[in-house]
Amino acid sequence: MSHPALLTVGVLGGLGPEATLDFFSKVLEHTPAARDQDHLHLLIDNNPQVPNRNEAVAGTGPSPGPMLAEMAAGLEMAGADFLVMPCNAAHAYKAEVRAAAPRTPFVSIIAETVEATLERVPNLEVAGVLAASGCLDAGLYRQAFGSRGVQTVEPEGARREHFMALLYRIKSGDKGAEVCAGMQALSAELVLEGAQAVIAGCTEVPLVLGHEDLEVPLVNSTDALVNATIAYASGDRPLPERP
Repeated sequence: MSHPALLTVGVLGGLGPEATLDFFSKVLEHTPAARDQDHLHLLIDNNPQVPNRNEAVAGTGPSPGPMLAEMAAGLEMAGADFLVMPCNAAHAYKAEVRAAAPRTPFVSIIAETVEATLERVPNLEVAGVLAASGCLDAGLYRQAFGSRGVQTVEPEGARREHFMALLYRIKSGDKGAEVCAGMQALSAELVLEGAQAVIAGCTEVPLVLGHEDLEVPLVNSTDALVNATIAYASGDRPLPERP
């Protein structure tokens, strides 16, 4: 029995490592497969040495752009048919990624998450965005949703500082009850501000926050990228054209 050829996926990973592992695990889980050969060919560059994206956007640390570009070029050379990056904040440097791999389409987690949100909540007017400071400061979701006529609400001031403290606790391996409760409380505050859906716009957030924790739909950016990756690699959807 013949099987359709699957595209090879290049993954810019390690941002952070557990979020990359979560992405890989979900790709395996959700890929329809009856045998080893039905699974996708993933080339994962798991590189935690990429400089801190949040500090870089804030102007207090080195840019991750050069290292992300090096990773993208290496994945293209290794045979990737398209690239994905399971980190939202790092998409502030997507121009460097695309320039370094000019022959290889880049699938944006931001764009895929926005599409998944609008499919889930077709009449969405206000989206709550739980994301790291680098993602928020770069306006990644604000711009993407704004182009579709949707407003965003985001943690600000002390609430953003609280989110970042929780984020770094998750990155250190703490996914205990206090961290889970804190992330749930931040989500509830966005709902009180009018959010009709909450975006897990950082790939560490789904490690402690689930659909059952909110009164409104939770759209998981990792899940959105996983679903898109499988669809593109299997040929169910045509790859996005390069801008």
